[in-house]
Amino acid sequence: MGIPVKLEAFEGPLDLLLHLIEKNKVNIYDIPIVEITEQYMEYISQMQNENLDVMSEFLVMAATLLDIKSRMLLPPEVTEEGEEIDPREELVQKLLEYKMYKYMSYELRDRQEDASYHMFKEPTIPDEVKAYREPVDIDKLLDGMTLQKLHNLFKDILRRQDDRVDKVRSGFGNIQKQELDLSETMHFVESYIIGHKTCKFKEILSLRRGKMYVIVTFLTLLQLMKEGKVEVDQTETFGDISIVYTGKTGEMSELSQDYD
Repeated sequence: MGIPVKLEAFEGPLDLLLHLIEKNKVNIYDIPIVEITEQYMEYISQMQNENLDVMSEFLVMAATLLDIKSRMLLPPEVTEEGEEIDPREELVQKLLEYKMYKYMSYELRDRQEDASYHMFKEPTIPDEVKAYREPVDIDKLLDGMTLQKLHNLFKDILRRQDDRVDKVRSGFGNIQKQELDLSETMHFVESYIIGHKTCKFKEILSLRRGKMYVIVTFLTLLQLMKEGKVEVDQTETFGDISIVYTGKTGEMSELSQDYD
């Protein structure tokens, strides 16, 4: 026969289950589901006047307990590895998690209560006292000091400074931003090719400096090739690129039209 449970309120169905397990002093990993279910149902029967929202949570857990109870009467289910599946396993995990958070809340509550006993006040030390520094006695400070000790202290300071230096990042250079007018540069490159009809790629690169100029020059050449305005030829691997303008004189590409 189940033990009647007559408590005013619980924070939820898991709180009630945890209370029943602790009250009956049973192992949470081996819950006597029949006995606990009977006691749980007895408590539910006393909640006739409770709020419907509160009752629904307890009724869902009651259905879960009845489902576990019925599954335990059937032959045990087996996994692919041949291990038996315990119908109570999921419920046990939820109870363990709830128990952990519940006792954590108790710890936080105790810390909050202890904090109320601590009193703080603003510092009231006079400025003259805060500004006071004990006089340095040079004779006492240098008592027993030798040149060897000073040398060792100096080396120790240098070693500490050296340890603070990042061996990897300290060798990095500074990245400098290169200002470049994209449309103007493309117009300049294309105008040079149109004006000379035939030229070398290296020749164009020598006209200005900077990595961004090299990149824009290469992109301009690709665009002119795409539009069919230039033909390029490279007789050998890594050799210089010859550029021949085949378009109409005065016709600028779409890339540099905005500059005009």
